[in-house]
Amino acid sequence: MKKLIKSLSVFLIILFSVATVNAATLTDKLKDGHKLRLGFGTAVPWAYAGDNGEALGFVNMIALTVLEEMGITEHETKVFEWSGLIPGINANRSDMITGGMYILKSRCANINFSDPIGVFGDAMLVPKGNPKNINNYADVISTGAKLVTGAGFNTVEAAKKFGVPDSQMLLVEGEVGILAAMKAGRADVAVQTFFGAKEHEEKTNGAFEVTDPKLMPMETVNVVGIGFRKTDTEFRDNFNAALAKVLANPSKMLERAGKYGYDRAQLPPPEMTTEWACSTK
Repeated sequence: MKKLIKSLSVFLIILFSVATVNAATLTDKLKDGHKLRLGFGTAVPWAYAGDNGEALGFVNMIALTVLEEMGITEHETKVFEWSGLIPGINANRSDMITGGMYILKSRCANINFSDPIGVFGDAMLVPKGNPKNINNYADVISTGAKLVTGAGFNTVEAAKKFGVPDSQMLLVEGEVGILAAMKAGRADVAVQTFFGAKEHEEKTNGAFEVTDPKLMPMETVNVVGIGFRKTDTEFRDNFNAALAKVLANPSKMLERAGKYGYDRAQLPPPEMTTEWACSTK
């Protein structure tokens, strides 16, 4: 009986310790020596890992510039499938989502976002010459084309909103899965971010081409933010304060992120706030 009570006591102490660690905010953890963990998927040129696991891509460059403004110079990288980014941060497997997430109402229900780091649009990726003349969701529907996109991408919600039936949609894991489906002929058209589509166009030496994003619905223009757990509002607020300083004098950020295609055209306009995106997107 004494052994049972002792074992139970040890178990409760361990359980309490784990719960205490999990309940600590990111600000508290960093004070205790915790190394910040960046969570992202493989989405060139947005965010991806280098040969040594280093954080690459323009969203990571922006995030690292802001973190340096906060005095944080050390970090680790955690690579997820895109659909695992939000579950991953909420399960405490990462501390920030730097994958390049559009700020959407459905996502705002599960995580907090920073102020926007940029404004972006989507585009279609089609075979060279665009044989089916597909430039937007209406064209997908009218031609009966099979549309591929990433599971968990904003484009899933958008396609359904504009009437694309499930029978015409193919969902795969991330950017790599999209290109594989197009190459294999399992889909007639892909929808993804303009940057992602351009990367695939370049990767295939022109076997595919990117449609004009201006032919997409205006509602598909979105802002991107950095994701945080709901419990880490203090850290998110401090990140926002540092982000404001970086955006006020963006030359360093633009130099680092510009290597991946980000430029002044992507700087977020003042009216496109996180609050606006969370309530309207």
